[in-house]
This record gives sequence, C-alpha cells and structure tokens, in this order.
Amino acid sequence: MKKEDIITLPNPHLREKSAKVVEINDDILKFVKDMTDAALDWEASRPHEISAALAAIQVDRLQRIVIVRSDFDNKESNEFTTLINPEIVKYEGKLVEDYEGCLSVSNVYGHVPRYSKIRVRATNIEGQEVRFKADGFLARVIQHEIDHTNGIVFIDHIKDAPKAFYTLDDKGELEPLDYDTHIKDNRILWD
Repeated sequence: MKKEDIITLPNPHLREKSAKVVEINDDILKFVKDMTDAALDWEASRPHEISAALAAIQVDRLQRIVIVRSDFDNKESNEFTTLINPEIVKYEGKLVEDYEGCLSVSNVYGHVPRYSKIRVRATNIEGQEVRFKADGFLARVIQHEIDHTNGIVFIDHIKDAPKAFYTLDDKGELEPLDYDTHIKDNRILWD
C-alpha cells in the first residue's frame, strides 16, 4: 500500500465502527505489512511529521487493527507494534490538552483533551493477549487510534473553535487556520 490508500475526511467510512478480528491469519499478517507500508510512505512525503500510528479503517478496512510506531523519537526506525482488537480498560491520570494531527485529516491539527494514563488490553500479532499501561504521548496515540476503530476522529473532541484548529507552515511550525476560509459552524470545510 501507498499513502494514496489512506482515506481522508470527508470519506464517510471514517465514521463507521470497525469489526473485531476473529482470526489472525496470513491475510491479517499481510494486511498489517500493507498498513506499515502506507504509513511509512505517507511519512516519507512529510518532512516535518512522523507517522505515529495507523488504524485499519484509515486504509478503508473496517477491522479493529492498529499499528503504533515503536520509537516516536527516531524517524529512521520503521518498526511498529500491532494491536488487534485494542480496548482501553481504564482511564487514569488527568485530562491533558495537546496538539494532535491525523493522516486522515489532511493538514489540520488541534488541541485535544486526552487522559494522561491508560490501561490497555489487546491481542498481539502472535495471537496472545497483552495488557499494558501507557502514559504521555503513547497514551494519547493509543486513545486516538482506538477512537478510529469506533468511528471517532480527533476533531470531534475539539470544542473551542475557531481558535483550536491549526495547520503547518513550510517550516513545520503550527499556525492558526483561517476561520473564515476553512471553518464554518465549528466544522472544517474540506477542499
């Protein structure tokens, strides 16, 4: 898969709930590789961003599969961890607002409140149940991706328009989106 296989809003499939994976087979294993290829291809086209994670729905497959980059600080590392049927079993810590973007929401960023710590249950690529705690940026990324599996996109959490939406300039710096041009009734206008 390539970056062109990543669907973006306003595609209505991004608003659908994904189905549970019932069997990890060769098709699923190949699909996970395809997802990784698409995420890395997208990243290669973006000099100021990393592909932190990707949910299956973002390449138009309604299955509860998420890949999460293993090292957020090293763009040279192409390893991702696969989470199948991930779910948050407990929210902890406090709500923290920070910037988020999304491969399926082209060139838009915003302040999103997320819990600072979570406990997660999922199945790994070998079919074993895994449970772990996540905090900080990893907790934010996992909450974002699990939202995707439930038909929720990060902009749905933004309540403070018009000042809450941003885009990147040529140097990779965030700058406010022009409200009159890009936003109406707290909804982003898609080109």
